[in-house]
Order: sequence, then structure tokens, then C-alpha cells
Amino acid sequence: QLVSKRLLREEVNGDGQLCLTSTQLFVFHQVLQLLRDVQRGREERKKLLSRLRQGLQHKETQQKFVRLEGSMRVLIGLFTSSLANIQMEAARCLHELSHSCDPAVAEACLPATSYLLTYLSGHSVEFTELCLYTLGNLAVESDAVRKQLLPQGIIPALASCIQSPHVAVLEGLGYVLSQLLQATEAPTKIIPLVLDSVLPQHMLRLVSSNLELGMGVAVEFAWCLHYIVCSHVNNALLISQGIVSTLVLLLLELASVMSKAATEGLELLICPVLRCLSNLLVEDETEGCKVQIQDERLLVALFLFMQYFLQQHPFLVQECLWLLNNLTADEPFFCSAVLTLDLLPALLQLLSCSRMVTLLALTVLCNIAEKGPAYCYQLHQKAVLPSLLSTLALSDAQVVGQSLELLHLLFLHLPEAADDFLSQAGLQALEQHQDNPQLQERVRALSETYLQPAAASLISCAGASAAVLPSS
Repeated sequence: QLVSKRLLREEVNGDGQLCLTSTQLFVFHQVLQLLRDVQRGREERKKLLSRLRQGLQHKETQQKFVRLEGSMRVLIGLFTSSLANIQMEAARCLHELSHSCDPAVAEACLPATSYLLTYLSGHSVEFTELCLYTLGNLAVESDAVRKQLLPQGIIPALASCIQSPHVAVLEGLGYVLSQLLQATEAPTKIIPLVLDSVLPQHMLRLVSSNLELGMGVAVEFAWCLHYIVCSHVNNALLISQGIVSTLVLLLLELASVMSKAATEGLELLICPVLRCLSNLLVEDETEGCKVQIQDERLLVALFLFMQYFLQQHPFLVQECLWLLNNLTADEPFFCSAVLTLDLLPALLQLLSCSRMVTLLALTVLCNIAEKGPAYCYQLHQKAVLPSLLSTLALSDAQVVGQSLELLHLLFLHLPEAADDFLSQAGLQALEQHQDNPQLQERVRALSETYLQPAAASLISCAGASAAVLPSS
């Protein structure tokens, strides 16, 4: 949905009712005759253009049309007509061509791009929307189109258009922008122009509009922000413009309405917002980001999302855990918050989910354990060892390896955890992996460093007790 071309084919008849279009496959001479009729026609021109549009829904007719000498010149001439109904029908023909998967058809539309940009400032919402989606379709896979659009001023045109009050126009603009931002040349040629414009401020405004403009607008611009952040062109600028606080507040708002409003499609908005924050946190010079993001309510929101979407959209649980991992990696604030807000039981429950969810949950637990004895003590008190025994029973080397890392941190900072591990048949759980080439060194190191001394200590204590018993 995010990278494919989009097609507008809804028609409304004179009674305001939605009509379905029919399609017709034309042979070459029919296309030629139809083109001639369009050139000569006056009163029937709109009907002829409508027939042409229906024909252009077929790949074969599209290819025949663009190969006809003068065909695009005639169509663009009608597209620039002073008659609104003729202009609209010609725009629909161009839109059909823009949806073609044949690069030659897209490049045949090159002469129309300057007019498409000019008409973005028009007064008809439907016409502007059609021009936007046509531009977006042409920009998807055609380097030639994108190369032409930039000097023609597509970024200033979009910057002006984004101030429109119309939802349909804003959604269409978001689509065009997302296609441009995903281009291979975007980091060097497109994103710098976008960042130098007013577009980022307006994108942040539209994303945080509390869905007043509908889900579609927020989704489009959230993904646009994600593409910009991923480029690492100038995230410091976005941070200075308030992207972090804006997105955190948006997540808090979405979490607060989860149980009150319809949530269909909400995952498409939450996902890019989570990714933006996760990527911003791993930037080299984003101390300001980490300060702005310190809000315990964010953790509550993340766990609410994970609980809510676990069954229907498990991919979103991974996104939440990725952000949680980045939050807890170097920051004691969030590690403490996971414990003080009693979110650890919910985190441990995720260890029984899919492989990737389990891995990410284990990584977060390692981040917490790494903070020292006080944190390991609380992990131990919350029964982390029984959960680890379950993950050690799995055959996945990565999951087991991450479980071993967590055990190492626990035993390092809390030696008594090794005693409890042994008493819960932990040694037997480790022995099943001692012949695995990927794990045997780590198993041996864990056993020799922590478990064998602990076992010896237990035996010694047991012997001492036995020696005392007869005298009592």
C-alpha cells in the first residue's frame, strides 16, 4: 500500500450516485480513430475522452496510445483546455497512463509534469487530488520523471499545497511526498530540499492533529517523517522542531483512546511513529532527544499497544519492543520505570511468543540486568529464572544465546541467583546445549565461572550440615 501506485476510478453520475466504470480493449486502428475523433469533436469530445479513458485501463491500449505520433500532444492539449469538464476527463486519461507498470508509458507522460504541478494550486479539490495521485504514480519508479520534477519546482509546489484545508488533497500530497522520499536518490537530492522548506513543520502539525482530519492524513505523513529520519540527513533539525515531543504525545493520545474509539488501521499510524522514535534514539548526537523522551507514560503506552495488538498484529509488538530496547539500552531511567511500574510480568509473558518477540524481550531484560545488582535483584524477585528455563528448552540458537547472556549478567551481579538456578535443575537445562558449536563455549564459561563454584559451595554446606547432625 505504501509503495505501490494508486488509482482513482470512482465516478459520480448526475444524481450524485457512485458508478462503476467498464473497460474496453481497443485494437490499434480503433485507438487511432478515437484519437482523431477527439481532435475533431466538439460536443462529443467529453464522451470520446471517457471512452479513451476506459480503454487506457488496459496495458495493451496504453502502449498503443503512447506509440501513436502526436497522441500525448493532443491529450496534453485537452488537459490544458479552458473547459473544466474536458480538462477533468483528460486528467483522468493521464491518470490511467500514470498507473502503467511500463516505464515507457510513464516517460511518455513527461511533457505533462509541468502542467500537473501548475494545477496543484487550482480551486477544484477533485482535480487537484487527481493531479497529485498522477504525479505520485509517475514518481514511483521513473528516475526520469523525478529528475524532471525537481527543477520544475515540485517541492515548493507541495509546500504550498500542504496548507490546503481539504483532506483529500492532503492525503494525495502525502502519497506524492512518500514516493519521492523513498527514491534511491532521496538522501542527496530530495530530502535536503524538503528539510529546507516548510514541509516538516506542517507534517508534524498534521500527524499530531488528533485524527481530526482522518486516519489517512496522519498515516501518510507519519511514514513521510519515517523516511526522512531513516535518511539521517539532518535529524538534529527535526529534533529542534519538536519531532520527539510531538510523536511521544501522539502515542500517549493514541493509547488513551484505544478502548474508546475504533482502532481499525491504527497500527499503520503507530508503526512509523515507533520507528521514528527508535531511529532518533540511536543517532550519535541526540542527547536532546533522550531528555525530551523521558516520560514514564510512554512505557505504559507501549505495553498497552503490545497487549492490544499481540493477536491481530504481532508485527507491532516487535516495533514496540525495538523502541523499548533503544529506550533501555543506555538509560537507567526507563529500566527503573519498567520495574517501578510493575511492567516486568507483562515483559516476561512475551518470552513465550514468536522467535523475534522472544529475542527482543530477552534483549530488553539484558539491558535492565546490565544496570547492576539492584536491578538484578528485582528481576530475580519477579521470577525471571523460571522464564529463562523455558527459553533454554528451545532449540533456537539465538534465543538460547540471549538467554545465556541474561544468566551471565544475573550471576555476575547477584551470585545467589546461581544457587537458585541450580536448585531449579538449571544445570540440566544447560547440558542439552553443550554439544552445540554455536553455544558450547558460552555454556562452558557460564558453568565454570558461576555454576561449578556455586555447586561446590552447596555441597560444602550440605556436608557441614551432615557433620553437625549426629551431635545433635
